[in-house]
Amino acid sequence: MSAAPFDLDRIGAGLPVAGAAGALRAALAGGAAVVQAPPGSGKTTLVPPLVAALLHERGDGPARVVVTQPRRVAARAAARRLAHLSGTRVGERVGHTVRGDRRAGPGTLVEFVTPGILLRRLLHDPGLPGTGAVVLDEVHERGLETDLLTGMLAELRQLREDLVLTAMSATVDAARFAGLLGGGEPAPVVDSPAVLHPLGLEWAPAPGRRTDGRGVTPAFLDHVARTAAAAHARALAAHPGTDALVFLPGAWEVAQVARRLRAHAPGTEVLELHGRTGAAEQDRATAGRAPGGPPRAVVSTALAESSLTVPGVRLVVDSGLAREPRRDAARGMTGLVTVAASRASAEQRAGRAARLGPGTAVRCYDERTWAGMPAHGTPEVAAADLTGAALLLACWGSPGGRGLALPDPLPPAVLAEAESVLRGLGAVDAGGRATAAGRALARVPADPRLARGLLDGTRASTMAVVRTAAALDRATAERCAEHLLTDTVRASFDGTRVTARRTRALGAIELSATPVPPPPGPAREAVRAAVAARGPGLLGWSEAADRLRRRLALLHDRLGPPWPEVSDAALTAALEQWLAPELDALAAGARGADLAEPLRRLLPWPEASRLEELAPERLAVPSGSRVRIDYPPADDPAGRPVVAVKLQECFGWAATPAVAAGRAPVLFHLLSPAGRPLAVTGDLASFWAGPYAQVRAEMRGRYPKHPWPEDPWTAPATARTTRPARRG
Repeated sequence: MSAAPFDLDRIGAGLPVAGAAGALRAALAGGAAVVQAPPGSGKTTLVPPLVAALLHERGDGPARVVVTQPRRVAARAAARRLAHLSGTRVGERVGHTVRGDRRAGPGTLVEFVTPGILLRRLLHDPGLPGTGAVVLDEVHERGLETDLLTGMLAELRQLREDLVLTAMSATVDAARFAGLLGGGEPAPVVDSPAVLHPLGLEWAPAPGRRTDGRGVTPAFLDHVARTAAAAHARALAAHPGTDALVFLPGAWEVAQVARRLRAHAPGTEVLELHGRTGAAEQDRATAGRAPGGPPRAVVSTALAESSLTVPGVRLVVDSGLAREPRRDAARGMTGLVTVAASRASAEQRAGRAARLGPGTAVRCYDERTWAGMPAHGTPEVAAADLTGAALLLACWGSPGGRGLALPDPLPPAVLAEAESVLRGLGAVDAGGRATAAGRALARVPADPRLARGLLDGTRASTMAVVRTAAALDRATAERCAEHLLTDTVRASFDGTRVTARRTRALGAIELSATPVPPPPGPAREAVRAAVAARGPGLLGWSEAADRLRRRLALLHDRLGPPWPEVSDAALTAALEQWLAPELDALAAGARGADLAEPLRRLLPWPEASRLEELAPERLAVPSGSRVRIDYPPADDPAGRPVVAVKLQECFGWAATPAVAAGRAPVLFHLLSPAGRPLAVTGDLASFWAGPYAQVRAEMRGRYPKHPWPEDPWTAPATARTTRPARRG
């Protein structure tokens, strides 16, 4: 057998962790596997060459490995990184293909592509000749095209048993995709750890609002720029090699903050990174600082959140905002809107600061805003226009996704509207099957409606040219298309207040829009629609509301009914039951709502009288103090409640207390006199009998004014020092 296509030892030496390689090779021998690994584990550049090595050893089919990346810049950066690790140039053993840029040849063994590229290859030739394996990266992002690929490739593998499929995820979605790819039995899931460097977390909320009716406010952009400049200056003083990564929701905000940052930090090289920047600028931002070069700050959209590493970054500044696709009912198409980022997204962003060493993440919002952010981003299939997806599925031979193992079914109402549009375009027949015209539209990388216009225009004459034209004035247009004229009042709710605009339109063309006072009916509909779409977290969880919600979530998890479920989905489904008065007040002009009192409407009677007994807010400790219990987040109620208390306040305590009728033992974070963690234990008796001696040896010299007895069992628990009390 010829030499292996990649030097895996060399590649592994360049990655944070390669210890899972053996387990992954064993899993892939079955033909399908899911890799669950956090950002920073190096999976994007370790897994593809491992798959290539497996194909080489097998030697009974095509050897090329195609790896999907959700963004063009990530595909290009991953190809460049793997080529460097393998000692070759991009386009040789490792290549990439993205829209408008292909660097791959007959000898390419690993090719990074965007999902759209692979979808069109499947439609062109469903057998994927020449491809031995497909690796779907970042499946947890739940992009629509990646979801479609999951179902289509799982079906292809039933016909091509030699095809190796791998999905890579940074979250618990791994189990879902394992079931989809495995066919009859779930595919094995391989956990790949990452090196965990210390990460400091700072909160830097802005004094005003982050967004208004026109988008992100200029005042907030100023705040992000000033915060980034100050934090970077502090980081450089402590660690001179530190570069910064600043997250904004879109390209316009990136440009605005970059301009401000250049003014605030003249000695710093400020680079912009988003989908509209050119390839050279993207490469410059992701290639790292030149030796001896000035400190750098990369201002980026979410594309730097995963899939790629910006070298040198030890500081992340996060705006907490993101752009997500939302279906625009007025236009019948998908557009991008600015929303609060999910907590999972914020965790990924923060983690970029600690990939290469200790780092710091600064969040330009407060802990209350954090508590109100959704746990995970909205899957694109649940929010986007499905016309293009429906056409691809029709061309594949599975109208509406029927028969495909998709991560989530397509929403029926939106799918029906999409299929209606396709029938109007002549793209599908009455049974939903693709027509010849539909297959032609699917080959154009654009929305089917735009593709139809492009194709119709080119049929007028061959690469078509408009040589003469006549202007169509507004009066004539309105007279000719009078049946398309509409005059409506639309209200919207941003979580704080209701606004309304009176819009006069000709079909999808907006003729005029004027702000008006929100009428009661549209105002109520707008408030309920916004909260139903984005969850009650849109209103913000106050500290009191968040604490109550956590307590109720734990009781529901441990004891079940009648304690209510308080997940985002459950609360949204029961809005009228617990939140109706507040929704009406917001529609009438109230500014904001505290969700603590509305949540109490969900308390079951007479069990509600036992809330403090079963899930107390505070725990009495031997020193006499009453310490607050931190319950696990409402979206993860299976965690353990935590009590953070000074070690000296627990002397002599052997029994570990529990809440929820004894079904949820408390986890203790034992603190130093300065409030820093010394130990984490769920068994106090074992701690006093063992680890305490080492803690005592290390701490009594550092904190001599506090008691560190040899026998913690008989020492009095205290919150005081050993200094005698002053006499009057």
